Amino acid sequence: MDKDNISAQDSYFTFLMKPLNLGFTQLKNRIIMGSMHTGLEECWNGFHKLARFYEERAKGGVALIITGGFSPTFSGRLSLFSSQLSNFLQLAKHRKLVKAVHVYDTKICLQILHAGRYAYHPFAVSASAIKSPISPFAPKALTAKQIKKLINAYAHTAGLAKRAGYDGVEVMGSEGYLINQFICSNTNQRQDEWGGSFENRIRLSLEIIREIRRTVGENFIIIYRLSMLDLHKDGSSWSEIEQHAKAIEKAGATIINTGIGWHEVRIPTIATVVPDAAFTWVTKKLKQAVTIPLITSNRINSPEVAESCLQNGDADLVSMARPFLADSQFVLKAMQNQSHLINKCIACNQGCLDRVFKGQRATCLVNPRAAYEDEYPLVKSAQVKTIIIVGLGVAGLSCAYYAALRGHHVIAYDAGNLGGQFNLAGEIPGKEVYLDTVRYFEAQLSLLKVEVHRNYKIGIEELRDIYADAIVLATGVKPRKLDIQGFDHFSVMDYETAIKNKSTIKNKVAIIGAGGIGFDVAEMLITQNENNNDWYQKWSIDRSYKSRGGVLQDEVNLTGKDDTNSEHENARTVYLLQRKNEKLGKNLARTTGWIRRLSLRKAGVNMMSDISYEKIDDFGLHILHQGKKVTLAVDHVIVCAGQQSENSLYQQLGAIGQPVHIIGGAKKAAELDAETAIREGMVLAYDF
Repeated sequence: MDKDNISAQDSYFTFLMKPLNLGFTQLKNRIIMGSMHTGLEECWNGFHKLARFYEERAKGGVALIITGGFSPTFSGRLSLFSSQLSNFLQLAKHRKLVKAVHVYDTKICLQILHAGRYAYHPFAVSASAIKSPISPFAPKALTAKQIKKLINAYAHTAGLAKRAGYDGVEVMGSEGYLINQFICSNTNQRQDEWGGSFENRIRLSLEIIREIRRTVGENFIIIYRLSMLDLHKDGSSWSEIEQHAKAIEKAGATIINTGIGWHEVRIPTIATVVPDAAFTWVTKKLKQAVTIPLITSNRINSPEVAESCLQNGDADLVSMARPFLADSQFVLKAMQNQSHLINKCIACNQGCLDRVFKGQRATCLVNPRAAYEDEYPLVKSAQVKTIIIVGLGVAGLSCAYYAALRGHHVIAYDAGNLGGQFNLAGEIPGKEVYLDTVRYFEAQLSLLKVEVHRNYKIGIEELRDIYADAIVLATGVKPRKLDIQGFDHFSVMDYETAIKNKSTIKNKVAIIGAGGIGFDVAEMLITQNENNNDWYQKWSIDRSYKSRGGVLQDEVNLTGKDDTNSEHENARTVYLLQRKNEKLGKNLARTTGWIRRLSLRKAGVNMMSDISYEKIDDFGLHILHQGKKVTLAVDHVIVCAGQQSENSLYQQLGAIGQPVHIIGGAKKAAELDAETAIREGMVLAYDF
């Protein structure tokens, strides 16, 4: 069968590709690109770039796109300069965006989001004047008059969206934003008609839906994103969730979307450690209560998982956000039965959420073209060149892929197998998905007929005799050695050796170095055959939903802090050590670092700072801890104290007269960053 001509009817994923009739309109399949903020919404000329971003996903076959959040009022902005839609003068740029999407029979909805007490500015408002633990600004309590104006503001924004050509709106009622703050008793302590009883606390959401429906008429999609699992002890009970969903349907919503957790609660919901489709069970639980379509979401990153969710009756539609950053052609590849060619989201948050929280444009670690489609269009190079790439870690793989995609003749060598440091990362529990990135590049290089030489250590003599327009060195890194007495002791190993031989590691271990790799190795040592049920228990998630908020009441941590004491016994004694006198993991990523620190504390890992290393001998590791001598009686000392560039060929190649480029860890080992390495590979390929 010709895969290029496969239609939706020929796809293996029959449930995913089935259209959904909404009465007044139809979605061409069951896949939704969920809301995510890119930062382009606020950039100069950003809507032009945003249109290209959405256009590529629409061309890739997604049925419905939901934009990043736009506030209906100034006070509702996430930050002072965040997106807002409240003026007809703003419609022209929105129309360009909508037009770009509609060319491909894809629907698009504008998300309306009011930050409430999550606003990062002094004009924040909420149900009550209760400060959020994740914002420095205390909100003012909205008056009854202001609430009525706010309801009208939501409807006004929805009306503007309709004038701009949007097919609908999504009302953000979950994740702890304003509407959610009205619903839950811990953030709504009002005594008027907007507080007190549950009926009063859900009144705002219902009035917003009713007023939007009155404004836009019947033939317009209204999605309500309902917090189905608050994940904190004062959250809604299951009976209240059902009551709210039924009322939302009656108020005029077309579809209900699944929202999971509040941003301030320290339970992971979208990071790599979260199992695939970890929360679809809660959507399925609601299906019996309402008749309108339900969307399920969170950690669904492959067509196989998405198809299974629909086959199991978990939902009517599947929402994926970051997977469309990773691969704009996700739906088309699934339709053509080419899921092995999908660049799978690894849920690292590094290129997307971490960048957005720094005020930067979002992109994707595994797909650096994401949100940069305008700067890096998919066009062939004017001149075909021969490019030699030495080293096929992720930097080299990226360069080889993009160079071949642009039509160049690429010859690539690696002294081992493909993947480099990603192969090690894939051995860490919860990071197995990293190996899918390697498999993706491998499949693409095969498809693009790149000449790949594995287990081939090419030297200067051979390179001197090969013609090339350019040579790229992407030879990566090697573990750094330390100048400690006894470093050659049999108990000492570097992180690479430890990961490759993890089954041989005994029960008492000291890890030198508390950067990302040190945390990875510690996680590897304390996680033993953990299954999904263990994961729910570990993070206090009550799948029986007997408790409010869906959490085990005696264990939940709502403080937003990760300084809890050890909660569980572990078979191993693990010490994680660093020289600096500061919190371990201080420089880990903002959106995932707390998960990693809290995971180790829950497992009883001893995290120690302000360390000086004296010697290693048969008695163990001798240290000075805060000026006091301590001997750690351990079986192994694992060194995770950084890397050194493996660039021995670079100076030699500079003398042979051919253009030589160096990227990734070979260029700079300090603070090695896969996002930077993959981006460097792409940028260099576009320079050829």
